[in-house]
Amino acid sequence: MKPTGFHLPLSMPALALALTGCAVGPDFHAPKAPAVALTSTPLPARTAQAGGVAQRFVSGADIEGDWWHLFQSPALDALLKQGLANSPTLAAAQQKLVLAEEQVREGEGALLPTVSVSADNQRQVDSTAAQAAFGVNRTAPFKPYTLYQGTIGVSYDIDLFGRARRGIEQQQALAQYQREELEAAYLSLTGNLVQAAVLDAEDHDEIVATQQIIDDETRMLAIVRAQVADGAAAPAAILQQQAALAQQQAALPPLQAALTAERNQIAAYVGAFPGAFHADEFTLASLTLPANMPLSVPSQIIAQRPDIRAAAATLHADTAAVGVADANMLPQITLSGDIGHEAINTATLFTPQTLLWSVMAGVTQPIFEGGVLSAQRQEAIATMREAAAQYEGTVVGAFQNVADALSALETDAEEVAAADAARDAAAQSLAVTEAQYKLGGQPLTAVLNAQVTAETAEISDIKARGARLSDTAALYVAMGGGWWHRQDVNQKCCGLIP
Repeated sequence: MKPTGFHLPLSMPALALALTGCAVGPDFHAPKAPAVALTSTPLPARTAQAGGVAQRFVSGADIEGDWWHLFQSPALDALLKQGLANSPTLAAAQQKLVLAEEQVREGEGALLPTVSVSADNQRQVDSTAAQAAFGVNRTAPFKPYTLYQGTIGVSYDIDLFGRARRGIEQQQALAQYQREELEAAYLSLTGNLVQAAVLDAEDHDEIVATQQIIDDETRMLAIVRAQVADGAAAPAAILQQQAALAQQQAALPPLQAALTAERNQIAAYVGAFPGAFHADEFTLASLTLPANMPLSVPSQIIAQRPDIRAAAATLHADTAAVGVADANMLPQITLSGDIGHEAINTATLFTPQTLLWSVMAGVTQPIFEGGVLSAQRQEAIATMREAAAQYEGTVVGAFQNVADALSALETDAEEVAAADAARDAAAQSLAVTEAQYKLGGQPLTAVLNAQVTAETAEISDIKARGARLSDTAALYVAMGGGWWHRQDVNQKCCGLIP
């Protein structure tokens, strides 16, 4: 079931009592989705063919809840499973949601009467002066006696102008916000883990490529030394090749350090200590590039993105707060009553003669508060308007994310195609130049230049393929990540799930 809007139903007691009065203040209406295109120029049906894949954009396609399965990597699936099970960030977000649920239930109690029962006994003696006030003349002191009392008290605040109902609406909207924050934490974690795995694979492949280059440079150094020994090359050629080899050897430690840091970051994402974390190695070849990419329409993006839904929930809560501020300026009506028995012994405590009761109705109308209530209302209005502006900013930022990801996928494919061609051409050129050098047809400088060209092309190709995989993951995140298909998090919260 796809997300279509926000659902914040009152509980049954709240719904029943809501019919007895009006709720002052503005009613919240979810902002409409903007009628705009996702990109400034028409999007092609598919990207350029690169690496054997042309990614196709499927308009209106649904997004799987576990979209990372599309990369067809068991190691990635295992990593995501571990992260979702052990992430401290998700655990904290879950507890914030639980707190918000309970605050909703707490607020709903304001619509119901409060009932209390009291029972007490006290030992006392009446003074002569007190008895004289009631016409009893006696000079000797009265004897002490025990007074037993049992009472049931009921108090009910009539929510005539909707202060309590607006308060509940505000708490429900805040619970909706925490729900969306949980979804945002989930989406952020899954997106970060996928992109971290891609970067891990990219670092790994760069290290392998650099080590291969070092091996090639080492073999070339042996050839140069043999040629110098035979008198076919000048001794300076050895120094040139040694410098080229040392340059590549110097590039290896930073790559290894980057890979270690990336794996430490992955450990932190899954809630593990670096020293106790072990995961499978990732390579770019182990990650399959998804061919069909979902392209949500603007209304779907508004409904799917947790950050937009959270901003709407904040606006809803602040709108309800204006109603609370309005109601605080109007009369508050309270009904209360007590019924019970009072006697000097337990045997007669519950007889008709010991019955006592009282009923009271009270109305409180603020007259002069020094401008406090008026200022509070203006504060609530300003906060609501700020939330509306922040909502608009969130929507604009979200559409920017989508446009950036779509544009990146277009250019990524072109870059990969060009990088593949450059890598293959540079490798062939290096092979030919080395063969000619061995036969004396090329100088060493030509070999060194061809090596540099081949090395640069190989590293550029790795980076281009890594960027394409990373930007693919970024598009899934920008579209909302398919949270509405999830089954891994408790779905029960205040009736907030569409």
